[in-house]
Amino acid sequence: MQNQTIRAADLLARRLYEAGCRHAFGMPGGEVLTLVDALEKAGITFHLAKHENAAGFMGEAVHHRDGAPAILLATLGPGAMNGINVVANAQQDRVPMIVLTGCVDADEALTYTHQVMDHQEVFRPITKGTFRMTAKGADIVADKAVSLAMQQRCGPVHIDVPISVADTQVAPPRLRRLAPAAPVAPCGTEVEQARKWLAASERPIAIIGLDVLYDGSACVTRAFLEHFGIPFVTTYKAKGVIPEDHPLCLGGAGLSPLADSHLVPLVERADLVLCIGYDPIEMRPGWREIWDPATQNVIDVAAAPNDHYMHQAGVNLVADTAATLEVLAKGIPARPTWSGNEPDEARRALAAAFPNDDEWGPAAVIAETRATLPDTTLATADSGAHRILLSQMWGCSEPRGLIQSSALCTMGCAVPMAIGLKLAEPDRPVISFSGDAGFLMVAGELSTAAELGGNPTFLVFVDASLALIELKQRGRQMTNRGVDFGHHDFAAIGRAFGGNGHTVRNRTELRAALEAAQSADRFTVIAAEIDREGYDGRI
Repeated sequence: MQNQTIRAADLLARRLYEAGCRHAFGMPGGEVLTLVDALEKAGITFHLAKHENAAGFMGEAVHHRDGAPAILLATLGPGAMNGINVVANAQQDRVPMIVLTGCVDADEALTYTHQVMDHQEVFRPITKGTFRMTAKGADIVADKAVSLAMQQRCGPVHIDVPISVADTQVAPPRLRRLAPAAPVAPCGTEVEQARKWLAASERPIAIIGLDVLYDGSACVTRAFLEHFGIPFVTTYKAKGVIPEDHPLCLGGAGLSPLADSHLVPLVERADLVLCIGYDPIEMRPGWREIWDPATQNVIDVAAAPNDHYMHQAGVNLVADTAATLEVLAKGIPARPTWSGNEPDEARRALAAAFPNDDEWGPAAVIAETRATLPDTTLATADSGAHRILLSQMWGCSEPRGLIQSSALCTMGCAVPMAIGLKLAEPDRPVISFSGDAGFLMVAGELSTAAELGGNPTFLVFVDASLALIELKQRGRQMTNRGVDFGHHDFAAIGRAFGGNGHTVRNRTELRAALEAAQSADRFTVIAAEIDREGYDGRI
C-alpha cells in the first residue's frame, strides 16, 4: 500500500482547524490561492473583505466569540502591508492572530523584485514571532504559531508561506503538540507579605485588566472581591468581566479625564491597591504612577512581569490569576471596608458626570440606544470622542459585550468588528458605533456586510469633524485647521450598498430607527446628526 501524501498547506490548515478556527478573512492574490483552498478543505471558511486591515478586525471579532485565534490572510507585498495596522493592534490589544502571507520562493527572490520584500523583517517588531514555512516542517510551524499566539499575553504570529512550499506534497508527519501549561500558584515570602496586607486592609480597591479575559479566572475574581468587599475598576477591554451593575463595580477606566477626576482620587485614598490581571497598555498617561508603593500597599497579579513602568508595586506575583487569588484569600476572614462610603460617593458622582437624560447629543444617542436595544446586544466602538463617552455609559453584563481598539486606538475598526460579531453570533443583536470620519475609512465594507447577510446596525455620529481632535485644538486655543470635512448622507450610503438607511435628529427618530433595524432582514446604517460641541465637558 502506497503512503498517501498531503500538501504542506493542508498541514497548516488542519492545525488551525484543530485550534478551533472556523473562519479566515482577507483578500487573496495568486500567491495564496493554495492557502485559501487548503483552509476551505480543512473546514475553515474564507471570507473576502475589501481591505486587509478590515479583514483582520473581522477576524478579531470572531475570536472574541469563539476563543480561537483570528486568521488574517494576505498576498505578498501590498496585500501584506495593508494589514500592518491590524497586526500592530493585535499585539497591543493582546489578540491571538495568525497572519498568513504568501511570498515568492527564495531562489526566485534573488533575481525577481516586483512586489518582493522581506515580510518577516516588517512583521517582526509587531508580532510575538514570525516563521517562514517549510514543506516538511509545516505542521510544526503551525503548532508553534498557534501555541505562541495563545500563550499569555496573547498576540499575533506571522507565517510567511513560499508559493512552491504550499503546494509541495509531503508524507503526513508524526504530529507533535505543545502541551498546555498548568496554572501556576505563587509561593514564598512575597505571598505572605501580600496576605498580611490583605488581612489588614480597610480601604482596598482593585483594578481588573484584560488578563482575566484569557485565564478563566472571572468567577474566582468575583468571589474574591465579594468576600473582601473590594470595589473595583476595569479597563475598557475588561468591561463586563463582572457585570457592571454589580454593587462593587465602579465602571471602566482608560481614556476619560472626567471619569479619572472621580476614580483616581479614590485609588489614591486606598490603603491597598490590587492589580488583578491589569495590563496598563490600555490606559492614558493620567494613570501613570498614580500611587507610590513606598506609601501605599500595591499587589500586582499579572500574566507577565511588570516591566512597563506605567506603575510599580510592592509585591509582584507573575502567576495564574485564579490560583493566586485563592492562595491570598485562604483563611483570611472578611472585614468591613471603606467605612466612609467613599466608593458609593464616587459611583454617584460618576452617574452625575455621565447622565442619561440629555435631550439630544452624543450622550443622548448612547443612552437611547442602550435603553432601546436588548441587554444581549453586542457592541463595537470606533476610536474618537464618542468611544470615550460610550465606554463610560454603555453598561456590559458579560465579558466582551463591548469590543474596541483600546490600546492602539485604531479608527475604522468598529464596522468590520460588527460584521465579524454578526457572523459569529447571527441570532444576537449587533451594533457598531462610529464617528463619521472612521466610518468613511471603511464604508466599502458595507458590501461585505451585504454579502455575508444578517442585520447588524451601524450607527454613525455625524458632526463633519474629527470631534476629539477639534476639541483638543480648541482647548489649546489654536485655529481650526485640518479637522473638518464635508457633511455626507450616510443613510444614502447604506442604501446604496443594499442596506437600510435612516437619518435621525432626536430621540424619537432614533428609537424608531433602532426598532426597525432589529426586525430588518439586512444591515442598517443610522446617521445620528449631532453638534460637534456636544462632547464639551462630557469626556
